[in-house]
Formats: sequence, structure tokens, C-alpha cells
Amino acid sequence: MTDIIPVENIVNKIYVFRGVKVMLDSDLAELYGVETKVLNQAVKRNLIRFPLDFMFQLDKDEFDSLRSQIVTSKRGGQRYLPYVFTEHGILMLSSVLNSEKAVQVNIQIMRTFTRLRRMLSTHEELKIKIESMEKKYDAQFRVVFDAIKEIITDELKPERKIGFERKKNS
Repeated sequence: MTDIIPVENIVNKIYVFRGVKVMLDSDLAELYGVETKVLNQAVKRNLIRFPLDFMFQLDKDEFDSLRSQIVTSKRGGQRYLPYVFTEHGILMLSSVLNSEKAVQVNIQIMRTFTRLRRMLSTHEELKIKIESMEKKYDAQFRVVFDAIKEIITDELKPERKIGFERKKNS
């Protein structure tokens, strides 16, 4: 099975707002191959399918935070605060964007969300097992447990880039 979009392209477009993983309307539109305006119009024609736990609009502070994360300029930017879609909202999008590409992209996005959930739960299960073993064994193994915890937390931290970046001439 070949992915029509690399998984990394999807993962890099997932953000966390209000405690949930979401994707921007503009990123989804790009993945589906439609204009953001077209995607939002389809959603507005079917608002009953998108309750607040499926889709919401970012407020100004959230948008400013997003802008600083993705380093966008204010010049030529958006005229409205973007909508974001939760996993369930993204799933619902395939029913309002009646195209084969939308269905295929949705399948890929759902698989990506599932992989992320699986990875996070694996780390959580491992952490719980280590903590229970710590309680069971005495201090002689403390160094081992501390080293394992450090490895797990290091894996969750984003990797730093190695080397130098060339400044672009303005």
C-alpha cells in the first residue's frame, strides 16, 4: 500500500489547541487539493455535522501562538481566524467533500492519528511498568531506572538540528 502523502507531511500539520490534536483548515485544504475557501464553504453548508468538539475557530491569542510556531508573516496573511478540525471533524470532512481524493487523504490522516496514539500509549505503558518495578525493587536498581526514564523522556523531546544554517539574504 502506497501513501499518496508522506506521513511526515501530515504529522507536521498536527497542532494541539485547547487540549486536543487538530489540523488547520488551510492545511487540510492543501492536502485535499482544494482552496481553503471551498473547504470552509462545504463545512458551512453542513454545519450540523460539525459540533464544537469536531471543529472550532481559533481565537486571536491562539492564532498568534500558531503564527509564532509556523513563522508566518503578517503581510498577505489570512483575513480571518482559521478553523481547526479535530480527528472526528476531519473524518466528517470526507462526507462533505465528495471526492475520491478526499476519501483517500482522510484514510491516511486517520491512520496517522492512530499511529500517534499508539506511540504515545506505548510510552505511557512503559512508564507505568518502570514505576511499578521501582516500587518492587530496592535502591540498588535506582541508577538503572533513572537511566531508562531519561532515555524515554529524551525520545519524546524534538530533535535538535545539527550543523549550521545559512542565513538567507534579505
